[in-house]
Amino acid sequence: MNHEFMEALDELEKDRGIDKDVLIDTIEQALLTAYKKNFGSAQNVRIDFNPEKGEVRVYSQRRVVDESDLYDNFLEIELDEARQINPKYELGDVLENEVTPKDFGRIAAQTAKQVVVQRIREAEREIIYNEFIEKEGELVTGEVARVSDNKKVVYVRLGKIEASMPETEQIPGEHFKAGDKIKVYILEVKKTNKGPQIVVSRSHPNLVKRLFESEVPEIFQGIVQIKSVSREAGSRTKMAVHSIDEKIDPIGACVGPKGTRVKYVVDELGGEKIDIINYSENPAEFVCASLSPSKVVKVDVNEEEKSALVVVPDYQLSLAIGKAGQNARLAAKLTNWKIDIKSESQLNDEE
Repeated sequence: MNHEFMEALDELEKDRGIDKDVLIDTIEQALLTAYKKNFGSAQNVRIDFNPEKGEVRVYSQRRVVDESDLYDNFLEIELDEARQINPKYELGDVLENEVTPKDFGRIAAQTAKQVVVQRIREAEREIIYNEFIEKEGELVTGEVARVSDNKKVVYVRLGKIEASMPETEQIPGEHFKAGDKIKVYILEVKKTNKGPQIVVSRSHPNLVKRLFESEVPEIFQGIVQIKSVSREAGSRTKMAVHSIDEKIDPIGACVGPKGTRVKYVVDELGGEKIDIINYSENPAEFVCASLSPSKVVKVDVNEEEKSALVVVPDYQLSLAIGKAGQNARLAAKLTNWKIDIKSESQLNDEE
């Protein structure tokens, strides 16, 4: 520990933002622990670490007490005995004696090195955490680092860190290999003892939203708004859009010239079908639109229960419900309404 050590502390403060004084305090605490561990001290001791000179000294500390109050010779000293060392001592003062072991310099150097290395790791982790916590909920491009042996977790390299994409956040049927470029949605950023833990997703509805934001200028500018998205990843997505400018068609803006914009998103999602519909403040109109591409004869809404009875032509019933009920299910998620679908014949029979 010498002039080079001080230069190293200055560099850490400049390059990594680690406060030099805080680092020195941390080193002193670590040296105190190392002293007690190696020399089994039952005393109160103080570490004096002078990084300028590269010196470490250890001082025992005893409080000056009255003879009648003396309880522990390791921690206390009588007033008369203290005044034999220095007549100026008074009750309550602390008397210090240097007790630096001969080989403590070697232990101190090792301890200081360990503390610095640990603080560098912590600083790097903090920098990475701060970088990615700001990106939580955003779309990023990464590179597949590896796939777990059981194929259930894909690890994605995002700069200096690997994010994990568990099976629940993957698009069913998608397969990746190391080196593949991939767009992912940052779902969660957590602090752990081993550093930041980042979970990414390709199945989250907001991935579709972010893809359209990156491809459609009108959305990025805030002219066209994505009001809600419902999705069954790998199969179908429904997205409700609205324009604050009457001159701009929100669906047309999302589809793009000759369908180029929506095609980009569909291709990125491996061919997933995307229904883009007009959002409406009118519940009946919104529910009706949400069942696209099915035609609707009429809609009766119950605003208190947020439920709607939708009547469709007989030949459109299966289309309105969708394969395995998917169209109706996505419409209900999109509108946040309970939707009951009946054909005209079914309604007539009940009436």
